[in-house]
Order: sequence, then structure tokens, then C-alpha cells
Amino acid sequence: MTFKKSIARLAFQFVFLIGIVNFFADFTYEGARSINGAFLSSLGASAVAVGFIAGFGELIGYGLRSLTGFWAGKTHQYWIFAIIGYAINMFAVPAMALAGNWPMAACLIIAERTGRAVRKPSVETMLSFAGKELGSGWVFGLNEFMDQFGATIGPLIVAWVLLTKHSYKYGYGVLLISALLCLAMIFTSRLFFPKPQELDKKEPVILEPKGFTRAYWLYVLGGALIAAGFADFALMAFHFDRTHAVPMPWIPIFYAIAMATGGISALIMGRLLDKWGPKIMMLAFLVGALFAPFVFWGNFSLILAGMIFWGVGLGAQESLLKATLSHMTSRDKRSAAFGVFDTAFGIAWFLGSAAMGILYAWSLVAMIIFSVALQMAALPVFMMAFNKQKTHS
Repeated sequence: MTFKKSIARLAFQFVFLIGIVNFFADFTYEGARSINGAFLSSLGASAVAVGFIAGFGELIGYGLRSLTGFWAGKTHQYWIFAIIGYAINMFAVPAMALAGNWPMAACLIIAERTGRAVRKPSVETMLSFAGKELGSGWVFGLNEFMDQFGATIGPLIVAWVLLTKHSYKYGYGVLLISALLCLAMIFTSRLFFPKPQELDKKEPVILEPKGFTRAYWLYVLGGALIAAGFADFALMAFHFDRTHAVPMPWIPIFYAIAMATGGISALIMGRLLDKWGPKIMMLAFLVGALFAPFVFWGNFSLILAGMIFWGVGLGAQESLLKATLSHMTSRDKRSAAFGVFDTAFGIAWFLGSAAMGILYAWSLVAMIIFSVALQMAALPVFMMAFNKQKTHS
């Protein structure tokens, strides 16, 4: 019993350290993402270009994860992939202050997403090891809460810079501080926990076919539908800037509110997921699917409500999706499973974002229907996946 308590304590310490890393990471790149769309608009990019850039960035950011997840799982060099990824991820953000045109800014946005692709499967796999003792829902929920705490503070700092300096480039430049703190913390985490897989020594042997199960592929399809229908904030910020529905300094504040909502809801829903199961995830995505009509049709107050719905959906993506996925495969396949899932998610995000950018320029009504319909279609697919998983467990 004492040994079990010791492992649980170490697992919590590891999750907390990674949470601090991700606090500073999200502080940095979510601070940037809160103004990327408006910054691109100020540099002369069109709605189609913004939708394409946001979608292509997510395609790279998710699509490469099947490769990085496979190689991290094959080599077990999780820390190498994590450190390299965080370095690329972090340094691309303050470099935005040097962008003189929107194509250059677009390249840096894609570079930032590339760094996230390199490190994400490894970090998620290392966190899943701690989930053996603490509960996967709690581990991913706590990590997402700390993520989103940083994602709340970062945009607020950027908003303050915009209020005082009236310059997007100053906003990007100040994020260099949090980027350096993130890198310092990832090296600290590596020092204290060189082999996080030792937190999950007692996994029972699971007999699985060589590939992934049908339940897994249905789950991947459900995630892809969520991704395709979930508008990137860059397109929303573009909409706010063009329509003046939200004043410039308020754009990052609205983003911060969405991030805070995502973090708090992820923490609560992660704990409930361990107790009540997947129905919590279904409820979260049902709420999240409602954001589009509020954000793109509403006035200032309705847009705020829409951002809260959007935050709930985002929190569920980053915590509940991954926590549930960690139970669908064995430990040895987990890194590859995260990577393949994220690749499908990213391809769907890219196609959906590109489509929404085109639909935005053609018909706002069609874009909103597209967004809501795809997310709603994911719910029965998830139900089929859960039923298949029960049949084979």
C-alpha cells in the first residue's frame, strides 16, 4: 500500500510538472493565436487565406503526429521528441514580431504548429502512464486545466499590450519571456523524471490484433467530424475585425474567456469521465456544437456566450478525447494510436477550415449549418465506437 501511494505521489508530481510546462507553452502560443487572425487581416490576408492558413497549420500540426507518434513509440525516446517540439513551438511565436507580410506570418504560424506536432504524441503518451494510478480523465483534465490557465493569461497579457502599445508586433514580442520559461521547465521535468513509463509498470497483458480495432477507427471518425466542424479562432477573429462586432482589444479577451472556460470544464469533466464514463463527453460536444450561430450571427453579448460554448468544446477535445482514447489501446500501441488519431483529426480540421473559409465568403448561413451539422453527426458515431469497445472488452 505504501509503494502504491509512493507511485501515485510521483505520478501526480510528474503530471504537475508537465502541467507547468504546458502552462507556459499555452501562455505563449495561445497568446499568439488570440490575435493571429486579426494580424493576418491587418497584413491584407483574405477570409479564404485565413481559413486556409489556419486549416493547413492544423493539418501539419496534427498530420505529422502519426510519424512522430510512431517513432517515439518505437524508440521510447519520448523526451527527445518533446524537447525538440517545444523548442520549435516556442521560438516561432515571438518571431511573428518580425513578420512584414502575411505570407511570412503564415509560415511562422505553420512552423509553430509543426513544433506542436513533434512533441504532442510523446507528451500525451507520458501523461497516459501517470493515468494508470491517478485516472486518465483526471490526468488529462488536470493537464488541460493548467494548459488553459496559461491560455487564459497569455491572451490577457496580449490584450494589455494592445491597449497600451496598439501594436500586434509588441504583443508577439512580449511572449518571448513565457517561451523561455517553458523551455526551462521541460528540461527540469526531464531531469526529475527521465523514464516516466516506469509510472505504469503493472499494465495487464492485453491480447490485441496487429492493427487497431474497429471501435478505435469509429472513434477516429467521430473525432474527425468534430474537427471538421469546429471553426478555428483565426476565422472568428477575422470576422470580429472585419465586422467590428468585437473591438480590437477585446478580441484576445474573448479568446481568454474561452480558454478559461475550456480549462475549468476540462478539469470538472475529466473527473466526471472517470466516474460516469463517455456520456460526459457526449454532453460536452453537444454543448460545444452550439457555438457557431452565436459567434457569427450574434452581437457582443451573444458572441461572448458563443465563445463559452466554443471553450467547452475545445476543452473536451484536449482532455476527454485523449483520456478515452488511452483506454482503447495497449501501452505499447498508445503513442502510435495518439499519432494516427491526431493525423485524421488534423486532416479533417484542414478540410473543414478551408471549407468554412470559402463558405464564409459565400454564405454565412451555409457555413453555420456546415459547422453544427458535422459536430452533431459525430455523436452517434462515438456511440457506435463505445458499443463496439464494450463488446470486445
